[in-house]
Amino acid sequence: MKNNLKILRAIKNISQEELAKHIEVSRQTINAMEKGKYVPSTMLALKLSRFFEKPVEEIFELEEED
Repeated sequence: MKNNLKILRAIKNISQEELAKHIEVSRQTINAMEKGKYVPSTMLALKLSRFFEKPVEEIFELEEED
Protein backbone atom coordinates (compact mmCIF):
# COMPACT_ATOMS: atom_id res chain seq x y z
CA MET A 1 0.00 0.00 0.00
CA LYS A 2 1.42 3.35 -1.02
CA ASN A 3 1.04 6.37 1.22
CA ASN A 4 1.80 10.08 1.36
CA LEU A 5 2.82 10.23 5.01
CA LYS A 6 6.32 11.56 4.38
CA ILE A 7 4.99 14.33 2.14
CA LEU A 8 2.23 15.25 4.57
CA ARG A 9 4.73 15.35 7.44
CA ALA A 10 6.98 17.63 5.40
CA ILE A 11 4.08 19.99 4.69
CA LYS A 12 3.31 20.20 8.42
CA ASN A 13 7.04 20.32 9.19
CA ILE A 14 6.90 17.58 11.83
CA SER A 15 9.18 14.65 12.57
CA GLN A 16 8.25 11.00 12.68
CA GLU A 17 8.56 11.22 16.47
CA GLU A 18 6.14 14.16 16.69
CA LEU A 19 3.58 12.43 14.47
CA ALA A 20 3.93 9.23 16.48
CA LYS A 21 3.20 11.10 19.72
CA HIS A 22 0.11 12.77 18.24
CA ILE A 23 -1.44 9.49 17.11
CA GLU A 24 -0.09 7.41 20.00
CA VAL A 25 2.16 4.94 18.19
CA SER A 26 5.92 4.43 18.10
CA ARG A 27 8.25 6.27 15.75
CA GLN A 28 9.14 2.85 14.34
CA THR A 29 5.51 2.34 13.32
CA ILE A 30 5.53 5.63 11.40
CA ASN A 31 8.84 4.69 9.77
CA ALA A 32 7.53 1.26 8.75
CA MET A 33 4.36 2.78 7.26
CA GLU A 34 6.35 5.34 5.28
CA LYS A 35 8.51 2.54 3.86
CA GLY A 36 5.45 0.45 2.98
CA LYS A 37 6.41 -2.32 5.40
CA TYR A 38 3.39 -1.88 7.67
CA VAL A 39 -0.27 -1.55 6.73
CA PRO A 40 -2.14 0.40 9.40
CA SER A 41 -5.32 -0.74 11.08
CA THR A 42 -8.53 1.08 10.25
CA MET A 43 -8.32 2.91 13.58
CA LEU A 44 -4.78 4.10 12.87
CA ALA A 45 -5.70 5.18 9.33
CA LEU A 46 -8.59 7.20 10.73
CA LYS A 47 -6.35 8.83 13.35
CA LEU A 48 -3.95 9.86 10.60
CA SER A 49 -6.85 11.14 8.51
CA ARG A 50 -8.07 13.27 11.38
CA PHE A 51 -4.57 14.54 12.21
CA PHE A 52 -3.80 15.60 8.63
CA GLU A 53 -7.39 16.72 7.96
CA LYS A 54 -7.44 14.64 4.78
CA PRO A 55 -9.63 11.75 3.64
CA VAL A 56 -8.02 8.34 4.12
CA GLU A 57 -7.94 7.97 0.32
CA GLU A 58 -5.63 11.00 0.07
CA ILE A 59 -3.18 9.44 2.53
CA PHE A 60 -3.23 5.79 1.44
CA GLU A 61 -3.46 4.27 -2.03
CA LEU A 62 -4.07 0.63 -2.84
CA GLU A 63 -1.65 -0.90 -5.30
CA GLU A 64 -2.61 -3.57 -7.82
CA GLU A 65 -1.21 -6.45 -5.74
CA ASP A 66 -2.99 -5.22 -2.57
